[in-house]
Amino acid sequence: MVGMAKTGMPGLGILSIPIMVLTIGDARLAAGFMLPILCFADLFAVYYWRKHSAAGKLFSLLPWVVAGMIAGAFTLSLPERYLRPMVGIIILLMLCLYLWRRYTSDQIPTAHPVPYGIAAGFSTTVANAAGPVMSLYLLSKRLPKEEFVATGAWFFFFINLGKLPIYAWQGLISMTSLQFGAVTAPAVFAGAMAGRWLIHRIPTKVFESSVIVLTALSTILLLR
Repeated sequence: MVGMAKTGMPGLGILSIPIMVLTIGDARLAAGFMLPILCFADLFAVYYWRKHSAAGKLFSLLPWVVAGMIAGAFTLSLPERYLRPMVGIIILLMLCLYLWRRYTSDQIPTAHPVPYGIAAGFSTTVANAAGPVMSLYLLSKRLPKEEFVATGAWFFFFINLGKLPIYAWQGLISMTSLQFGAVTAPAVFAGAMAGRWLIHRIPTKVFESSVIVLTALSTILLLR
């Protein structure tokens, strides 16, 4: 799922988060196990989409993402039973906002960088769950499929690297989590190759609808 999300279906990666939480049994530790996998998958994504990124769409977002990451770094000290509902509620609010703006106006909805940036930075820090927030933000920019995936790939490449010292500070990076990431590397590679094949065979409307549906489904899973 992570590999496919990085190169073809951005909304798919969020579904791996509740699966990892159920496997590990602790939302905080699950985030630490997931981060090395994400960093490895990012390498495939940025290499494959290196010529399609619309990085200029993210400049206004980055300061607010950093603010959200700082808040998330301190929030990680809370008991894990509070973290997952927090992320789910943030994603649900963003999804409702996007759908409301899209279907109650003749104009293409424009996402304001402040709430989306803070929500993305916070969600990615506490649970590696900023995928839905960024998907909604990039959908609002009406990017072509290739630019949509490429811009998200470069964004998360740098953000995930920036989270490594935060996770190390919180004791979430361990030899066990790194070994787990190494074991999953072949599956990430297979998913990345599948995502490359899939992205060129999905119509744009189907692509956008699937991102919204997967976002809604992942939110339900996070709130359970």
